[in-house]
Amino acid sequence: MVLEITDQDFDEQVLKSNIPVVVDFWAPWCGPCHMIAPLTEKFSQEYENRLKFCKLNVDENPQMAEKYRVMSIPLLLFFKDGKKVDESLGAVPERVLRPKIEGLAQ
Repeated sequence: MVLEITDQDFDEQVLKSNIPVVVDFWAPWCGPCHMIAPLTEKFSQEYENRLKFCKLNVDENPQMAEKYRVMSIPLLLFFKDGKKVDESLGAVPERVLRPKIEGLAQ
């Protein structure tokens, strides 16, 4: 399951998580964001209990979008031990995303 998060619970859900986290920065009006959503949903089930998947609406949560300099969406940020370790910009295919997800799950 992909968890919807906000500016208010970002630290708790992402930075303080005891497992690595993938955060999908998105907006409802963004077409490519809707293309990547089924992939993050699939990965969230596949990596259940090993990785946490979250989505953050940049229109409703500008603080985190600004903090991480989100200029274009969809943007996936990968966090491990409270630090950003990787990212993926745009609606990339599964074959591009899977190695990054695998690397984070190690």
